[in-house]
Amino acid sequence: MVALPLSLAIAIASGADPATGLVTAIVAGFLISLLGGSRVQIGGPTGAFIVVVFGVIADHGYDGLVMATFMAGIILLIAGYLQAGKLIRLVPEPVINGFTIGIAVIIAASQLKDLLGLQMTTVPAEFIAKIEALWAARASFSLPSALVGIGTMAMIVVFRRAAPRAPGLIVAVAITSVLVSVLHLPVATIHAQFGDLPDRLPWPAVPALSLDRFAELLPSALIIAFLAGVESLLSAMVADRMIQGHHRPNAELLAQGAANIGSALFGGLPATGAIARTATNIRAGGKTPVAGIVHALALLLVMLLASRLVGYIAMPALAGLLILTAWNMSEPHKWRTHLQERRSDVFLIAVTMILTVLADLTFAIGVGVAFGLALRLQRRNVPGADWSKPDR
Repeated sequence: MVALPLSLAIAIASGADPATGLVTAIVAGFLISLLGGSRVQIGGPTGAFIVVVFGVIADHGYDGLVMATFMAGIILLIAGYLQAGKLIRLVPEPVINGFTIGIAVIIAASQLKDLLGLQMTTVPAEFIAKIEALWAARASFSLPSALVGIGTMAMIVVFRRAAPRAPGLIVAVAITSVLVSVLHLPVATIHAQFGDLPDRLPWPAVPALSLDRFAELLPSALIIAFLAGVESLLSAMVADRMIQGHHRPNAELLAQGAANIGSALFGGLPATGAIARTATNIRAGGKTPVAGIVHALALLLVMLLASRLVGYIAMPALAGLLILTAWNMSEPHKWRTHLQERRSDVFLIAVTMILTVLADLTFAIGVGVAFGLALRLQRRNVPGADWSKPDR
């Protein structure tokens, strides 16, 4: 019940059809639980991929995204086979915090159009251009859309505080969507914007990959694999603390590789372990991988039996849900702690965050890791190279 609205919202925010979010949660979620190195990990599409997926679709089309996801799965299988699970943990924590906050900012900005009901033909991918386009479309502001979105956010917050075990996400989205339908409010819905959702999984198909296409998509595949590996292992570590357990990092990478290959075969999105859904699983009493398998099968039943009902979900409700997701991704309760860290770590967080928002995620991570390595060597007082100028 938590994964259903999130999967739809993440797919839509990524510039894909909402059905691809369900397909990813079903196929990848099943494989991650079946094969993973964590007993309680729940997998599927996550907010961290929105920026990357949106950019890949814009540059290479949706078929390019499917190929990049397939390639990322192979990369993760190789990384798991080479036992690289522990190496991903060496990425500096300030870099992870910086690009996570940057991604949260981008996700929140991408949802303002649907939250406010703005009428725009295209939404630019670049952050500054997007803000300018949103401001230019301010005259089309829709009060009903804003009330639905903000009302959904308010109800989710109330449910989380008053009844944390209750599935507040789907209840809040359902209440506001029912109001939109009953009161005939001029608010966009999934059905109005995307048509009917499919009532069955598509047939699997191997993406056609040529050598030129491989070289073109390799950078995107590498960043997808990196994000999937980092987020899945972070989620597994969080789960370990909650259940006093120990996950197997290399088995988790192998499972993420299989899940992304499986998702690509069914035309889905990139997938990884989802921290919020994993924590929800633990709080609900999940103790074994069977819980994650049941989660995937339950979503499959929704697709088979209730796809028309899902089409009534209001777009501003999903936008409000994603804005709250972005807020939680940024971990506001840790902001004060970040500012109290050593200056070099604060600098690393700021640089990675700014580059993530204004430049490119791949570039931001590369620069952040390079700076982090240099700072780590400086703290360890590594002596300079001992060399002399050669005679010529």
